Amino acid sequence: MIKTIEELHGMLKNGEVTSLELVKDSLKKAHNVQDKCNAFVTILDDAKGEKVTDDILSGIPYGIKDNYSTKGILSTGSSNTLKDYVPFFTATAVSNLEKHGVVPIGKTAMDEFGMGGTGTTAHTGNILNPWDTKKMAGGSSSGSAASVAAGVYPFALGSDTGDSIRKPAAFCGIVGYKPTYGMISRYGLFPFASSLDHCGCLTRSVKDAAIVVDAMKGIDKNDLTSWDSSNIHLYDSLNGNVKGKKLFYIKEIVNLENYPDASLELKEHLNNFYHTLDYLKEEGVEVDEVSIDKNLINTIFSVYECLSCAEATSNMSNLTGIIFGPRGEGKNINEMMKDHRTKGFSSLIKRRFVIGSYILQKENQERYFVNAQRVRRLIVDKMNELFKIYDGLIMPVSTGPAPYIDGSKDEITKDNTTNLEEHLQIGNFGGFPSITIPNGFVNNLPVGINITGKCYDDANVLNIAFALECKMPYKNQVAPQFKEGENA
Repeated sequence: MIKTIEELHGMLKNGEVTSLELVKDSLKKAHNVQDKCNAFVTILDDAKGEKVTDDILSGIPYGIKDNYSTKGILSTGSSNTLKDYVPFFTATAVSNLEKHGVVPIGKTAMDEFGMGGTGTTAHTGNILNPWDTKKMAGGSSSGSAASVAAGVYPFALGSDTGDSIRKPAAFCGIVGYKPTYGMISRYGLFPFASSLDHCGCLTRSVKDAAIVVDAMKGIDKNDLTSWDSSNIHLYDSLNGNVKGKKLFYIKEIVNLENYPDASLELKEHLNNFYHTLDYLKEEGVEVDEVSIDKNLINTIFSVYECLSCAEATSNMSNLTGIIFGPRGEGKNINEMMKDHRTKGFSSLIKRRFVIGSYILQKENQERYFVNAQRVRRLIVDKMNELFKIYDGLIMPVSTGPAPYIDGSKDEITKDNTTNLEEHLQIGNFGGFPSITIPNGFVNNLPVGINITGKCYDDANVLNIAFALECKMPYKNQVAPQFKEGENA
């Protein structure tokens, strides 16, 4: 039987199992998942159990996405440019967890530097979905999602710049939560797009997500965007009482009439979404359809690509092969850097850098970068206007279940379903708290639903998700092929 953090803590306190036994079991399962799904960059086979205390996380094993710095442990960001990099310090989010006695089992594979949504750009190869290894796990927190969904441990760390926690959570049938921007320090997280990057976690229940983020969060002198959340207690705030709450969804994105060539999967996914809303209505939640100017909605993808590529180009300019990673070949420094960056990055990353460099050229900044910032502000202002009336935005995640890996391309492209695929980026534009939970199956593969709320209202957002989760039979689910004999 798969256990929650609460259940594991109870077993540890009662002596039914030891921390070392949990760790050994997780390591065994990690190797099994690695063989089938390629979910890890590093498995820490020398991991030992921790002392069990009254702290609910003490002695619990977990995974760390490989873009979190971990002192003395390989931290590659799933890129050849850092394939041998071992940091000399640990990210604040990880350090905060360590104070609670958690046990890291491994560093999970990801799309290179978090710049992808498929799990197909890691330097160690494709990361596969544990529900069906022909399908993608989503990205960029692919390995974290796959390992949690396979029952290796109850939680893993992720990062989210556009939907990189929440979409793989949906594809793998688990919970993915990114809190309000700055609730968790980004110090020690490899930067992708600093104004959009969020730390967070992947779990198999809303309650576990609350427990984990309660332990990760906190103000940090090393991250000036962090803020004091000591008065927010996510776990203690979960009571499931949501009567009188108000949610909305966006007509221009969800309405099936906008997709004249909709696949059967998309139709079933959207029908499932409306059915899920009925659960909330049964709990006394008002759910309204809201119309937003489609011209504004249609900018989401372009604004994200413009800003994220520009910020990534700037953030990654230090990856020269001179101070980090393997040296490139050449007769001088310029040739060495060119060789290192040409050979070290995947084609998708190089495309992002080319686009970002073009956007940041002096003659282009006003037209592209500054205008993208202006439109971002319009989107955020519209959301904040709605959050004065509503407790949150509720939307389906993606256009359906995980796509096949074969034939898929992690490219910067746009089609008539882009708004349904990319709307989670709204949560990053405004730094809003946002959580994905599983809400059913399409073609025997999991799909998810997302709730996004106003900044600093994380407890309310999680409580709504918790109430909905309690109405559905999808909490703590694990991919069928990994169920037997699991304890995590």
